[in-house]
Amino acid sequence: MNEKIINIAKEFSKYPGPRYITLGPNSGEKFRKNILVPAFTNYESVTVILDGTLGYGSSFLEEAFGGIVREEGLDKQKILDSIKFISTEEPELIDEIREYISNAC
Repeated sequence: MNEKIINIAKEFSKYPGPRYITLGPNSGEKFRKNILVPAFTNYESVTVILDGTLGYGSSFLEEAFGGIVREEGLDKQKILDSIKFISTEEPELIDEIREYISNAC
């Protein structure tokens, strides 16, 4: 099984930004389009390391992870089955993100 490991702080930004690209740098939309979609297109499983940033806004997380279902049309259950999150700094983010994916339509 081929796996992509994404370390948000190292591969995207230590300063995750707003929901949309038009609202400012390092947006959830940009992360989704430039990092998440290619990962799910080219790999069977994806591990996302959430640690190392200066925090996440709920709009960033919902747009990035909920948006992969809502905006990109990827299968919700496939995403939930093939994504893994790592966070020792804010482990509660994992359930929050899984909820955004589950509630996306």
